Amino acid sequence: MDYPYTKFKFRLEITGVDQAGFSEISGFDANVDVIEYREGDSPVSTPVKLPGLTKYGNITLKWGVSSSMELYEWLQGISEGDIERKTVTITVLGPKGDATASWQLINAWPAKYTAPDFNATASEVAIESLELAHEGMTRTA
Repeated sequence: MDYPYTKFKFRLEITGVDQAGFSEISGFDANVDVIEYREGDSPVSTPVKLPGLTKYGNITLKWGVSSSMELYEWLQGISEGDIERKTVTITVLGPKGDATASWQLINAWPAKYTAPDFNATASEVAIESLELAHEGMTRTA
């Protein structure tokens, strides 16, 4: 029997970035616009539906604050005009740490950074997040 994969063991790789682990990755989606078209003399009273542009949602990465500045510096470079696009690979890991399913983001770049909220009475990890815009997503495994 082929069991579904769990979502709590994963690896994220960004070309040229040596960032520590991530606690959450979200926002995977793809949407194809629907174009409706009907000619005026068509005997059918409903439009034909054609595929339009494919659009991909931004991916949000979350991680515990550490001394690493690589992802923040990538965003800072974007704001200074250095638009460095990278390949991002997200891999689901099996129970023994083996790669099971994998997705690749094409031409990703940081579009939004969020610093953690701070609360002197909280007992939780400070979390940073980075939203990545990209031009395509493929499932590679």
